[in-house]
Amino acid sequence: MSLHLWPTLAWQEIKQRYRRSVLGPFWLTISTALFVAGMGPLYGVLMSQREDEYIYSLAIGFIVWFYIASLITEGCHTFIAADGFVKQTRLPLTVHAMRVVWRNLIVLAHNLVILIPVWAWYQPHLNWSLLSAPFAILIIAVNGIWISLLLGLLSARFRDVPQIVSGLLQLFFFITPILWRSEMLTTYQWILDWNPFFHLIELVRAPLSGRPLPVDSWINVSIMSFAGWGLALACFARYRARIAYWL
Repeated sequence: MSLHLWPTLAWQEIKQRYRRSVLGPFWLTISTALFVAGMGPLYGVLMSQREDEYIYSLAIGFIVWFYIASLITEGCHTFIAADGFVKQTRLPLTVHAMRVVWRNLIVLAHNLVILIPVWAWYQPHLNWSLLSAPFAILIIAVNGIWISLLLGLLSARFRDVPQIVSGLLQLFFFITPILWRSEMLTTYQWILDWNPFFHLIELVRAPLSGRPLPVDSWINVSIMSFAGWGLALACFARYRARIAYWL
């Protein structure tokens, strides 16, 4: 039952959020496209980058960042937003985490439309690594589940957690190569090795840009996935019964 429930709940939530809206989720797509169209040429000139190449990299980076950031910020409200369901129904609590992830996958699918005209303009030389892009999006979604469970649990107990997470995301947006290129760090490339957002974005951006498979990023993300799932499951197993009382 729950396998069919979380996609339905996610879709209904999107429909409710954009009720009576003509474009629905495409409003997010339009705002993302305007950001890329406005910031791309400006920052491309400021950083002396080739315009089409920079805009393509910026578009991929920002779309994937928006996907990751939404998973994290909405993950904080996994159980708070589902307050009524948690208190009044006997649904598995993991349904609410899956709903968050599925909802953001739907929004991502809308935003990926932006890449079509940008790709047609830039025309990158793609290779077989392109086939890894769907798996990269999937591994981010898998990480989104444990993030939603862990942050949802912490936020239900400590209501300051969403604000702390929001502040940290703003910081990481600027220290992650989205508006700027990773090559600009020159001798400080090691900084990126400790930035999980860089590795998550690179899993998608590298194959879509025609670059080789980012093996280092896959290794880092795999380690993060195993560690994150271990921590989330340990915390969830111990405190899941208290979530309804915290709400």
